[in-house]
Amino acid sequence: MALTTQTEQISTDTFQAAAIEAALRDALISNVQDQATLYGVELPESLSDVSKQSVSIDSLIVVEILCAVEPLVGSELPQKLVKEGGYASVDQAVENLMPKIEKVWQKNQKGKAKA
Repeated sequence: MALTTQTEQISTDTFQAAAIEAALRDALISNVQDQATLYGVELPESLSDVSKQSVSIDSLIVVEILCAVEPLVGSELPQKLVKEGGYASVDQAVENLMPKIEKVWQKNQKGKAKA
């Protein structure tokens, strides 16, 4: 499955939590919708309800999605951020990943300040 999420490089002087979360959530929901269509699973109408829906999100898919949000973070995100075994919902993935992504961003900001 090819990931078609496109992100723009944005200023990385401040952590762009809202933009990163939106891109991450959109890509995850898109993947869940694609999988539901493929397997004939009916999902709730609202995106909020889809985010809460109990689904299986493969960790390899999440690694691919992380690559799509890297331009928003301003650096490469390590695969180890992704929970082994994947996630049980979009909300779970976002709640698990956002603090880790922010830590990577903060570490990179400290490195830039020293340079």
